[in-house]
Amino acid sequence: MPRTPLRRYEDPLDAVWTTALRQVGLELERSAGAYATTDGRGRLALATQPELDADDCVAQMVLHELCHSLVQGRDSFELPDWGLCNETERDVVLEHACLRLQAALLIPYGLRQALAPTTDYRSFYDALPADPFAASAPGDLEEIALARAAHARRTQRPWGPHLERALRATRDLAGVLTPHLPEDHLLAAAEQPPAPHATGLLPAFAPTEERTCATCSWAKPRGSDGQGLTCVASGRKVAPSQMACAHHETDVDCLSCGACCREAYDTVEVGPRDRARSHAELLVARQGGYDMARRDQRCAALGGGERLPARGRPARTLPLYVPSADPFVCSIYDDRPTTCRNFTRRSAHCLSARRAVGLSL
Repeated sequence: MPRTPLRRYEDPLDAVWTTALRQVGLELERSAGAYATTDGRGRLALATQPELDADDCVAQMVLHELCHSLVQGRDSFELPDWGLCNETERDVVLEHACLRLQAALLIPYGLRQALAPTTDYRSFYDALPADPFAASAPGDLEEIALARAAHARRTQRPWGPHLERALRATRDLAGVLTPHLPEDHLLAAAEQPPAPHATGLLPAFAPTEERTCATCSWAKPRGSDGQGLTCVASGRKVAPSQMACAHHETDVDCLSCGACCREAYDTVEVGPRDRARSHAELLVARQGGYDMARRDQRCAALGGGERLPARGRPARTLPLYVPSADPFVCSIYDDRPTTCRNFTRRSAHCLSARRAVGLSL
């Protein structure tokens, strides 16, 4: 009697990333003649295996496409190929941002080489420094800001927590399988993940002895004697001598930031006693009072910074501006609303705002 199969076999790594893709909101199809393309209607098509190189795999290709979606933002799910143009040089900066993000996502799991890209941009990826968000030239500023802002979105819907689960599962599979794999197997390129940081935050991409919690802007004195430190990013107590995490920053300068006055937040209420009420041209009426007017998703009183080129990103995807030689300044600083006066530099809200515009991790 013929046997009826009750189960089917699927590569476990393929299953991990196909499931993650579905949870994010896309169905995977294998299609002859398509390397990797989205249709803007919930479908990601990848070429069939015979059309791919030996080091191509579903896991890496799905991850790379999800990195594109993170850089492009939520609205890009409704655009073919995330809104990107693959036929001109228009979106090279966006591709570079995607690759920096891909490296940053993989490093904590020891997978930077195992799931590295296999396109013509591989040389750029391999040349990235140990810290993929580190700049080697002034022209890197835009792509780094885009990559950092995308990194901040990784835990938000629709990506979180599915992306992190897939990365963790891939790390676990690599750890179990590597001793049994030939040297030229893709997963054999997996490395031992870096040790977790004491705060639970990302470990430093390129740790140095000089970078400690004591030299970080996000470590604030605690206690009456001011000897201890509290990490704003994690909310935990830290020792001054603790080696820094990936979120380490030596300085937070409002004039080269402006995050709280621009895209990171979208409403500033003007109280009945605020002197900002004398600047009628900067106000918009609302029920019961006034708000500061917004222009191009930033406070109308804010000047400075450089507007990023539109490229292929959806219009609402942050960041819209990056710092420039023209500092971020408020035209009514002495009359600014109470909300602005109460906003504290180096606070948790400050860090959240800077992450949204790609200035902090």
